[in-house]
Amino acid sequence: MRDLVDTAWLAAELGAPDLLVFDATKYLPNEPFDGHARFLEAHIPSARYFDIDEVADPDASLPHMAPSPARFEKLMAAMGVSNDSRIVFYDQKGVQSAARGWWLMRLFGHRQVAVLDGGLPAWRAEGRPLATGEPPPPVPARYAAAFTAARIAGLGDVQRVLADGSAVVLDARAAGRFRGEAPEPRPGLPSGHMPGAINLPFQDLLGPDGRLLPPEELRQRFAAAGVDGSRPVIASCGSGVTACVLALGAVLAGLPEPAVYDGSWTEWASRPDTEKITSA
Repeated sequence: MRDLVDTAWLAAELGAPDLLVFDATKYLPNEPFDGHARFLEAHIPSARYFDIDEVADPDASLPHMAPSPARFEKLMAAMGVSNDSRIVFYDQKGVQSAARGWWLMRLFGHRQVAVLDGGLPAWRAEGRPLATGEPPPPVPARYAAAFTAARIAGLGDVQRVLADGSAVVLDARAAGRFRGEAPEPRPGLPSGHMPGAINLPFQDLLGPDGRLLPPEELRQRFAAAGVDGSRPVIASCGSGVTACVLALGAVLAGLPEPAVYDGSWTEWASRPDTEKITSA
């Protein structure tokens, strides 16, 4: 299964018994919308809602941190996901939080997973059918996770690579937030960036239609940011969501898959012992 599928592919595959479709929309704290409420108003037929705040560590002080393998197994089984399932994620804005669902599945060893290119806006633009309301409850399944540690990074990993230069830390936030010129969406959190981090806003990987750029253009965008495959990459963002777009983009570009710094800027900026830079 490809990591990115288009609307025509999904429309043709809808209804296949092994295919599960999830809306993984996550709005920012400063956006006055509720992803689940909007899902009930309109979603791709047969889709279910994938709440990244629920598929997370409930005991973490940071938002939607990756769950333990045991919790992930329990949640996936309850959602009807088996190890043989083919899974497609989309979101209501395009791909920016759908990629988090893709990354979570890969983190726990699931390879039959993709993102819908362009998400719900692309589906709507083509006049494809929509459903409303809560779908019927899923049939529980059995799921076994295979945690892949190389796909996730913690604070210590980021501090180490920034100190020794052994990897590139790539920040997916908008340039204004990265430079400290625009506020963070989380109240009280300063903007800026980690010393030595490089900015590649996730929007730079998208075309005007909200779809991901072709592989060659993606490689050019990564190369312009200093990523050519010669060093590992740790992707970061505000809270570990749009960093996953960079991970997806790198895979599509044929580059080594980055690890995702799960705590991202929310963790880094909230600590008194980490340096914050407020210039380019």
